[in-house]
Amino acid sequence: MPAVKKSEKRLKKEAYWRRLQSVAFKYKNVLFIDADNVSSLQICKIRNKLRAIDAYMIMGKNTLMKTCLTASKAKPEEDDSDYEERKDEWYENPNIDRIITQLRGNINLIFSNGDLGEVKAVLDEEVRPSPAKPGMIAPDNVSIPAGPTGLDPKQTSFFQNLQIQTKIVKAQIDIVAEKQVIFKGEKIGATEAQLLDKLKIYPFEYKMEVRKVLQNGSMFDAAVLELDDEAILGKFKAAAKIQTQLALGLGVPTKASVPHSILNAFKNLVAVSAASEWSFPQATAMLEAAKNAPAAGAGPAAATDAAPVKEEKKEEEETVDMGGLFGDDDEY
Repeated sequence: MPAVKKSEKRLKKEAYWRRLQSVAFKYKNVLFIDADNVSSLQICKIRNKLRAIDAYMIMGKNTLMKTCLTASKAKPEEDDSDYEERKDEWYENPNIDRIITQLRGNINLIFSNGDLGEVKAVLDEEVRPSPAKPGMIAPDNVSIPAGPTGLDPKQTSFFQNLQIQTKIVKAQIDIVAEKQVIFKGEKIGATEAQLLDKLKIYPFEYKMEVRKVLQNGSMFDAAVLELDDEAILGKFKAAAKIQTQLALGLGVPTKASVPHSILNAFKNLVAVSAASEWSFPQATAMLEAAKNAPAAGAGPAAATDAAPVKEEKKEEEETVDMGGLFGDDDEY
């Protein structure tokens, strides 16, 4: 019986099936991305850039991806049609179940074995500006700035409907003060969308958003990709400081607390040396350095700049005329 010729659609589906199974076992890390409102041109550019960093993007229907990945968990048998293709790459892959649980909504996959920060940078580069559309939920607040609009006075009705204060300057409409016309999370009205379009204001932008990250078998929030080396180092230092404080407080030696314990013990030895006649070279050197150090807060001119003390002159006693107290000068 002659073999049934497969349709082109069937061949594409089998190729997609095989491709997804292959990359799922080849790559260890996965980015789960939301591609809402992303254009086909953006996707094409992103694919080309991902190839340069050895990353692979798979897009498709969730039901098809789930079925494909579920089938990939089965160990290849000699009777399978794809046994020769799968036998060398198959292993017990715990990532498969983790990937399947995240396939909800418009979620697509990017596989990589390299730096996931580089993949995120590629996605952030491809951004498409978008106008406000009536009926859509605003992803952010939008305000119209004050100043000239370039519109003629006949179009003041748009501004009046939105209660935007305007004036006519040199035969064109000027906005007197900045006005917020779209609020985040609310539905955009037709008047607001039409006015923003007339002013050529495209307030929104669309790009692929990372929702979750699967790295080395662990699932993380997308916020971890925003952490740079400096931020990670800062968090590590803070954690090491807390560990050291706990170890010193409990009296339990750890790698982080031992250097501090040794330093504290040395300080105690120096204090004992200073209070007794017993000494050792390190303590002697430290104590000599302390003796030769200038006193805290004392300056070189402290002794010479003292204000001179003025001596107060005693007032001379005045000679008081007794006025003939004993009657020497009195005439009777």
